[in-house]
Amino acid sequence: RACPAGGPGAMAQARVLLTQEPAPQAVPASELPMKVCEVALNTGPDSSSGLATAGFRTAKYLLPEWHQSNAALYHKAFIACEQAERGRAEAKELAEHAAATAQRAQQDSTATLGQRLQDIHFWKTELQKEIEDLDAETGLLAAQKLRLERALSATEVPYAIATDNLQCRERRQPPDLVSDEVERELLKEAELIRNIQELLKRTLMQAGNQIRLNRDQKEVCEMDWSDKVETYNIDDKCGRYSNQSTNIQFHPGSVKFEESASTPETWAKFSHDNIYRAEREKLASINLRALIDNILHDVSEDLRMQCAAVNEAFAKHCEELDDTKHKLEHHLKKILKEIGDQEANIAALKQAIKDKEAPVKVAQTRLYDRSFRPNVELCRDEAQFRLISEAEELMESIESLKKKLLESEQSLTNLEDTRMNLEKEIAVKTNSIFIDRQKCMAHRTRYPVVLKLAGY
Repeated sequence: RACPAGGPGAMAQARVLLTQEPAPQAVPASELPMKVCEVALNTGPDSSSGLATAGFRTAKYLLPEWHQSNAALYHKAFIACEQAERGRAEAKELAEHAAATAQRAQQDSTATLGQRLQDIHFWKTELQKEIEDLDAETGLLAAQKLRLERALSATEVPYAIATDNLQCRERRQPPDLVSDEVERELLKEAELIRNIQELLKRTLMQAGNQIRLNRDQKEVCEMDWSDKVETYNIDDKCGRYSNQSTNIQFHPGSVKFEESASTPETWAKFSHDNIYRAEREKLASINLRALIDNILHDVSEDLRMQCAAVNEAFAKHCEELDDTKHKLEHHLKKILKEIGDQEANIAALKQAIKDKEAPVKVAQTRLYDRSFRPNVELCRDEAQFRLISEAEELMESIESLKKKLLESEQSLTNLEDTRMNLEKEIAVKTNSIFIDRQKCMAHRTRYPVVLKLAGY
């Protein structure tokens, strides 16, 4: 069919609309509603409606209808192109925005991971320092505990010496078996050593408990540190991931929060509490080490002072024993001399008594012979009186000599008893001196030195 008169103009107008750039939109582009063109078919005065006789023209479009249909198609194509172009621009803008958003989000996540790595490194470093400090402190406390054990072992020798001294002194003989200053000092020394041993045992238990607490807290910090190291490696690996990494893949189920997950506050508080408890145990360990130092110093000083006191008491007592023994020996020497003199005196007395026998015989013989004078010659003359007086004087002298002889013999007996007592007492003193000096004081030379008593 021939084109209508208005056809070329309409086509030119359509080309202009199709080729010309669309005017910039002041409002955001959005999809326009589809324009619905309703074309009235077979209506109007020129329609073929009702012309049943012209059957070959029935149901055909009119020329205006055709132009209207084409115009509708042009308009529809224009709208479709405009919508497609707008959609492409929006898609490009959306893709660029999504790419920028994704890049910015990834950078933010990487920066956040970097900050998190710094936080983890900080706590990891603090934990590592605390672990090293606690380990070093535990080693120092273990060394102090070893000193305590050595000091406790060193007290066995002084205790054995003190008890041996007491047992040895039990073998003293009366009257030297006396509760003297030496025995009091020895009993004080034995009691002091027993108290020191109890103190060292209690301190040993306390040190063992503190070492156990230190190691337990160190283990807690090590577990926390190990978790931090593992987490640091994981976050470091995550921070190194990029879009070009070859070991990345989809994990849809990972985009969630774990119910048991901690918060940054509880996470930091956990490590802070661990470090706080470790510091508290370390401080307790330091204080205990200082206490052990003081205890060992005081213990060694007390033992040495008491040992010096016992030795001084022994020396003083031995001097007293020596002085007493010398005095006894001096008196024994005098007694022995006196015994010798008394024995000579007794011998002289016996000789004197014996020497009086002849004069007595002479006097008594004279008196006897004069008793035979006859008759009146038996006279009580001066000679008779003198002979009787001589005989009586001689008998009195003999009696006096015999009495003195008995006294001298009794004195000699007393001297002998005194000599025996002196000799016995000298033997007792010699035994006491032997026990105190040769047994006790010689044994005390094995007393440990101050450094050994202090646990070194």
